[in-house]
Amino acid sequence: MLFRVPEIDAADERVLTELERFRVDLRHQVGEPRRWLGQLRRSLIAGAIRGSNTIEGYTVEVADAEAVVAGEEMPNPHDRQTREAVTGYADALTYVLQTARFEVFSYHPMLLSALHFMMLRGELDRSPGRYRLGPVWVAGAPDNPPVYTGPDAAQVPELMDEFCAWLQEGDPDAPAVVRAAMAHLNLVSIHPWRDGNGRMARCLQTLVLTRELILAPEFASIEEWLGSSPHNTAMYYVALTETQGGSYLPGRDAHGWVRFCLRAHHLRAQLVQRRLDLAAEVWRILADQVAAARLGERSVAALYAATRPEGARRATYARDEGLTRDQAIRDLQGLKAAGLIEEIGHGRTQRYVAAGSAAEAERTIRTAHTSQPLRDPYVSNAR
Repeated sequence: MLFRVPEIDAADERVLTELERFRVDLRHQVGEPRRWLGQLRRSLIAGAIRGSNTIEGYTVEVADAEAVVAGEEMPNPHDRQTREAVTGYADALTYVLQTARFEVFSYHPMLLSALHFMMLRGELDRSPGRYRLGPVWVAGAPDNPPVYTGPDAAQVPELMDEFCAWLQEGDPDAPAVVRAAMAHLNLVSIHPWRDGNGRMARCLQTLVLTRELILAPEFASIEEWLGSSPHNTAMYYVALTETQGGSYLPGRDAHGWVRFCLRAHHLRAQLVQRRLDLAAEVWRILADQVAAARLGERSVAALYAATRPEGARRATYARDEGLTRDQAIRDLQGLKAAGLIEEIGHGRTQRYVAAGSAAEAERTIRTAHTSQPLRDPYVSNAR
């Protein structure tokens, strides 16, 4: 038996309607050819990788996650376990994002176990991809009593078969974001593996959205939002704990969990829209500054990257723009001579950050776009 899709009330319907409007608007915006979209997509994917791993205690800088997405070495040193957790999750999420284009696809226990193996392949002692053979529980903190105890290991294969059958064809009329939320809840509640169940459940939620073609998947995932602050992570665990009731009790009402996810999706959509608006305005101002400095138009991409928290890296800029090493160096040196960027770090940590009028313009625009708090859709609708 699995957790069932709950009844959706009028407030949820209003939020779902607003989410659909966001989806339509965002689909239109990301479908237009804008040069800064590639960098924004990479940033969002890196945010999902970083957010989901942060929840599990594997914390890396934004620049590290961006480097992993770009196929580069992390600029900052980390222990082996952290590096492998982040790169493994990146591999699994990369596969998930590609499934939107798969002509042949089906949900199967082996698919989920393969994704799990990708995530934990660096820790073979944790049996990646293999169902657990014994009991499992989740403790809120070391030495504390369990806050959740999973079903008996003997039930796992049958539950996973039932779960994958539901993923394939269950509740087809339910909104995709609701089905994705229920996929997350059911997988993390079955807790089929010794470790990595939370990461897998969050990744599966993104997979369901990807297959439903809700939007370019990197714009739809809430993984970054869940791990973006201790407050968000705490609310996430509270929502799970209250729904699960301490052990595998699939007869419990999952409405609170679904509402939590709908709210998270709405807040995430607001953030993505804010980033899109910010990126468009920053790019326009930087293009004017590059033109005024009599530099080549392609240099705008490097200058825009320099305004990002992780800064611009020569190798990444060269690959993004299809340039040789010398061409990329000349462009960066031109921006540096114009006082628009400055160089920091050495070796693999070397990067370029915005300076002078470019940095000032980005700060001014960012302040204007972030001066208002996000709107809680349920609180607003209750007025």
